[in-house]
Amino acid sequence: MPAGSKKPAASGRGRPEPGRKTVSTCSPDLVAEGVHVFDIFGYSDHRGMGTRESIRSGAFSVGGLRWVACLYLDGYGVEGMDYVSAYLRLVGDAPRRVWVSCEVKLLDRTTGLASTPQLYLRTAQAFGGGEKYRVLHCLMLPRPDLEVEPYLVDDRLTMEFHVTVKGDPRVSRTRRFPRIQVPPPDIKRQLGKLLHTREGADVTFDVAGEAFPAHKLVLAMRSPVFKAELCGPLKEEAGSQPIAIVDMQPAVFRALLEFIYTDQFPTARGAERGDDCEMIRHLLVAADRYAVDRLKLLCQSVLCKNLNVHNVATTLALADQHQCDTLKDACIEFVSSSRKMQRVVASKGYVDLQRTSPSVLADAMAQMSKFNKMSRRRSTPPR
Repeated sequence: MPAGSKKPAASGRGRPEPGRKTVSTCSPDLVAEGVHVFDIFGYSDHRGMGTRESIRSGAFSVGGLRWVACLYLDGYGVEGMDYVSAYLRLVGDAPRRVWVSCEVKLLDRTTGLASTPQLYLRTAQAFGGGEKYRVLHCLMLPRPDLEVEPYLVDDRLTMEFHVTVKGDPRVSRTRRFPRIQVPPPDIKRQLGKLLHTREGADVTFDVAGEAFPAHKLVLAMRSPVFKAELCGPLKEEAGSQPIAIVDMQPAVFRALLEFIYTDQFPTARGAERGDDCEMIRHLLVAADRYAVDRLKLLCQSVLCKNLNVHNVATTLALADQHQCDTLKDACIEFVSSSRKMQRVVASKGYVDLQRTSPSVLADAMAQMSKFNKMSRRRSTPPR
């Protein structure tokens, strides 16, 4: 392509979409078959005509085209003098291209049945539609094999030309492979709708005066704690009375139920971005309380991504209280590597941690000291 020339824009017409299956079909055109019997009387009188002369049958029609059978009793050409050769010749023109094959058989005078010589040619040739060929070589048989009984009787030889004419295969236009659209699974949406419509609810929770109808089976399936409370030996015998949930805000319990029903992390008020880390902390406590482990891990992930000097001490205390070891290690590593220890110490969370959980703080300090020593050892060049 010359420099500076623009590559032509590719047209989308007729081209399959990426990742889509397409299909086309190939089927044979109409097949025509015919048999022409060529009966040669006075066979010996036709000999001696030379290797360039033939005897011909009358014209016959197969597949809408006219044909003649040509028989070279003295062979065709010097190299074929010891053979009898048979050809099929097209008479006139073929308006379209066809494929032609011909099987030559010899009539057995004792049985009346036609049989195929051992050395007949199993060939097919294209005729018409611009093809230059007009002749099909069908048979080249050694003369001694033909000039014997039961084929040659009373100087008479009968040959059958079984002609098959086929058109070019028909190829369909390429089309899209049939595809059935399957909608995405919507069980989460259906369960969420079940929660919001309260249809079929068989248990009600009272959280700070707000009622939350729910379904025992769903809760038991998702939380071993709910399973024990609602279905197991420890189930509460409260009859139709609401079950009171203490030490939990209604918004937190609502988020817990939504996750249990839909497996989706709450997105209200930017929870996934950590804009409301206080809400995430309460939700982590609820997840730990009811052993909803995936929700607990999701809360830890959000808190870990949003650590800063103002909340790291509070998050550390929470992680220690609820056995979140990975989150606890992340808090310690953050403080050790932040170089903002003074700001961390000045935070309210640090003061609260120092007052309520001095052992956690002491353990964190010991681990930070170990971490800093290991960091200095890695950074000290060898002597």
